[in-house]
Amino acid sequence: MTAEDLPAVVGIESAAYPFPWSEQVFRSCLRAGYACRVAADGRCVRGYGILSLAANEAHLLNLCIEPAEHRRGWGGWLLRHLLGVARIRHAERMFLEVRPSNRAAVRLYESHGFVQVGTRRGYYPAAEGGREDARVYALSLRPEAWATGS
Repeated sequence: MTAEDLPAVVGIESAAYPFPWSEQVFRSCLRAGYACRVAADGRCVRGYGILSLAANEAHLLNLCIEPAEHRRGWGGWLLRHLLGVARIRHAERMFLEVRPSNRAAVRLYESHGFVQVGTRRGYYPAAEGGREDARVYALSLRPEAWATGS
């Protein structure tokens, strides 16, 4: 992801979420040196992912696919790419938060071996000023866990 990708990224974010990140948040992620990636079909951005890496841990901050491109494999491809980035950078574990109401995302993460390890109460903004909990998921990235599936 580069600054030139931000109009497309912000457009996808706004189309996908009722409470989207601002362009400034994405710019901050780029400046901070997070692993910011786009999934593109030629020059057309179809989705993006942002990964923070520190202290042998990876945190998937955002993974989003253009709504019109759902169920075409972009999410799985991008998640696998970001898992590879985390492994190359010696992360031992990856964490993420997801809305329980985002069933497609929950299925994606669970199909890649993530397991729920906790709940963050009232983590996400919701309609009419409410709040929605977040499920916290984790996946071991240590090579010995690959053989055992843990």
